[in-house]
Amino acid sequence: MNKSVKVMGFSIIVNLSLSILKIVIGFIGKSGALLADGMHSLSDFGTDFFAIAGTFFSNKPADKNHPYGHGNIEYLTSIGISIGIIIVGFSIIYEAITRNVVIPSILVILVSIFTIIAKYLLASFILRKGKEYNNHILIASAKESNMDVISSVVVLISSILIQFSNQVPILKYSDKVSMFVIGIFIVIVGISILKENISLILGQQVDDEEMKNDIENILLKHEKVHEVIRFILIKFGPHYKFSCTLKMEEDLSLKEAHEITEELEKEIKEYNKDINYINIHMEPKEDN
Repeated sequence: MNKSVKVMGFSIIVNLSLSILKIVIGFIGKSGALLADGMHSLSDFGTDFFAIAGTFFSNKPADKNHPYGHGNIEYLTSIGISIGIIIVGFSIIYEAITRNVVIPSILVILVSIFTIIAKYLLASFILRKGKEYNNHILIASAKESNMDVISSVVVLISSILIQFSNQVPILKYSDKVSMFVIGIFIVIVGISILKENISLILGQQVDDEEMKNDIENILLKHEKVHEVIRFILIKFGPHYKFSCTLKMEEDLSLKEAHEITEELEKEIKEYNKDINYINIHMEPKEDN
């Protein structure tokens, strides 16, 4: 089983458990904020299914109709996740505006503390694995989970404040305000993920300067290569596409130039096995 799928499977179990806990206690404790937070966790559970499907299909090998593989499915899945997040956020905002004022139970405070700790640990784990596997679906899921941590903190603060509503009457609106804030936060994260993945699917350059410098050094260390005049490195799902133009000795034979490019391609793939698609163009060095 793919490592990323295993991580998402674990995330599904945790998110389902937390969402059920929040919804049940939110209903019993009469907390609209905790119910909203529970729906947020439930959306995590749903998007994890899409994440597993996206990870599975993005790793499908290249075929006749898709010579560069199916890596963009990873970004399409993340875009779907972001749209789902945005919809959940707006639905919570609507509920916050229309909901009646109710004073939640102290039980909500205890559950909020527990879910903050559990969700923080889960988000940190998913983000670490997302970066380790260079998987944008996992990273998107981790960001959404981090948003869940923040929303749980908002629920905790509102649940504490509302207990003093007898002394300070305006605090009775804490639950409604926290629901509204949670909805805003969720929409912001959804839009952020949407923008990032649209940019990637359009062919955004990789911004890892260390990686780009390492590849350029591999090219320039060859004695026949004089200059790199074009350098493009694009993330393509779990893989990379790399193309460049090199200034080389003009007296090289076609066979020699071909052997050099094959040697360079081999060294680049040894440097990073995920750079699967390499295109090296050669131009003769112009003598002054």
